[in-house]
Amino acid sequence: MKRDVRILLLGEAQVGKTSLILSLVGEEFPEEVPPRAEEITIPADVTPEKVPTHIVDYSEAEQTEEELQAEIHKAGTEPRWEPSHSQPGLSQIRTKWIPLVNGRTKRGPRVPIILVGNKSDLRPGGSIEAVLPIMSQFPEIETCVECSAKNLRNISELFYYAQKAVLHPTAPLYDPEAKQLQPACTQALTRVFRLCDQDLDQALSDEELNTFQKSCFGHPLAPQALEDVKMVVSKNVAGGVWNDQLTLDGFLFLNTLFIQRGRHETTWAILRRFGYGDALELTDDYLFPPLPVPSGCTTELNHFGYQFLQRVFEKHDQDHDGALSPVELQSLFSVFPAAPWGPELPYTVCTAAGGQLPLHSFLCQWTLVTYVDVRRCLGDLGYLGYPVLSEQDSQAHAITVTREKRLDQEKGQTQRRVLLCEVVGAHGVGKSAFLQAFLGRSLGLQEPSMELSAYAINTVHVNRQEKYLILHEVGADSLLDVASDVACDVACLLFDSSNPTSFTFCARIYKQRYLDGQTPCLFISSKADLPQGISPPGMSPAEFCHRHRLPAPVPFSCISSAAPSTAIFSRLATMATFPYLVHTELHPTSFWLQVTLGAVGAALAAVLSFSLYRALVKS
Repeated sequence: MKRDVRILLLGEAQVGKTSLILSLVGEEFPEEVPPRAEEITIPADVTPEKVPTHIVDYSEAEQTEEELQAEIHKAGTEPRWEPSHSQPGLSQIRTKWIPLVNGRTKRGPRVPIILVGNKSDLRPGGSIEAVLPIMSQFPEIETCVECSAKNLRNISELFYYAQKAVLHPTAPLYDPEAKQLQPACTQALTRVFRLCDQDLDQALSDEELNTFQKSCFGHPLAPQALEDVKMVVSKNVAGGVWNDQLTLDGFLFLNTLFIQRGRHETTWAILRRFGYGDALELTDDYLFPPLPVPSGCTTELNHFGYQFLQRVFEKHDQDHDGALSPVELQSLFSVFPAAPWGPELPYTVCTAAGGQLPLHSFLCQWTLVTYVDVRRCLGDLGYLGYPVLSEQDSQAHAITVTREKRLDQEKGQTQRRVLLCEVVGAHGVGKSAFLQAFLGRSLGLQEPSMELSAYAINTVHVNRQEKYLILHEVGADSLLDVASDVACDVACLLFDSSNPTSFTFCARIYKQRYLDGQTPCLFISSKADLPQGISPPGMSPAEFCHRHRLPAPVPFSCISSAAPSTAIFSRLATMATFPYLVHTELHPTSFWLQVTLGAVGAALAAVLSFSLYRALVKS
């Protein structure tokens, strides 16, 4: 809803523009009329739409055309300011005033116009029929009003219609010549219908209609009102009601009927509740609500977000097999302008045979989008109707901003549920294969036929807690950028055990990118199934890691008839969760004792003697 309205009165001299304003304000006809009235503002609490309204007079004798264009320019650049018009001779309306207002508008919404026939007290008959051809020629003309400033006839109604023309314009919704909804309006209402059709049976039940009614207007329909609505639709639209439920055709007909009967504010209330602006596109305010993310913080879906997405999944899982088929996924994407996920999806999350997307993978993909591009996630949740269907102010309600990484490092442990691992290494060391191994795929069984995704996400368990681990393959070229920030929670440096020069590259990247930071690092010797190459003179990988107090390199191979082992990924997630153990070997037999001592070491030191404490550490 617009925050205020600007009404500009235009017309030839002596048609009564100033008298209309003064009669409205003073509630009586003025004895003396100045050449031009000063701009007045009507407070919101005395207007029918509860919106502040500015009324601006124009005098051709006192103002230039440049000043007029400045007022029209304000209306064009501030959508909440729109003009209304006073009626001179009919030919002047068509040839002079309408071109002055909208003649320079090449595209986009035109300024709505109201034709006003003043001095009706001097004419015995009406003039509405005379202006009908003009109204047909110019769709931006909302209506025509006859009034009299002298006897106060239709004065308040005039400004009410002007305000209504601004807040609820007809032109974007309805084509009066074709007597049907505009294509953009049909598309928007179709999205609304699909979001409200919770069981996807192509019809709205009484319960779904009442939920829709309550979301848009604050109260459900009475049972008799529901029956009356369906009766009207049944009489006018074949197939508008099916099995005593309202179909899409019936829903569109109802909105057409509202507009034809001058109740287009009802359709606007529906559209604005679901995020649409005057151009019938979802507004940025709706799609991208404010969500400050300070430096060092990340974004995660909270339980409200996961609950909503699980409901969306279950709604579109029509065969109840626990996975979305490509057809079911396409149905879910029908409320988007374009599919938000591309062909890289099967290489980003775990998928089943036939491209089926299980619930776990569905939530993984949403977790990835939330972490990597929270603005995109907000928009996607907006397309799914999160604010309306969850009865919240915005989709920011579904997202949590984590505390700063600095605080995690100070406390020696992170509370984040989503962890990011950078996978770095020279070309050809097997980074993409490592990512696919995380998804349970062995490239020895299936060679991908397309370029793989730079991300892979799955869940692992750390200390009996489920964590989302994101693997991000970082391009070798970007690694040489010294100025780039390290925002990951753990780094995985891959080198080819059969090509020792690839370790030299990793060692250089480690010194340049990670050495001075607090990011845990793990070197991985990939292609461990191949014979080791001859190391060049200098430190071996094991010696390098020992000198820099790093865990010893871990051998890894993804060429196998069985699914790759997941132990290495749990280890990476554990290092990210407990970064203070970065210089400690995380052997299963000693890890949990180290975690316990790290968490309660201070308490132990206070209650145990030094000798006992030392004995525990040794054990």
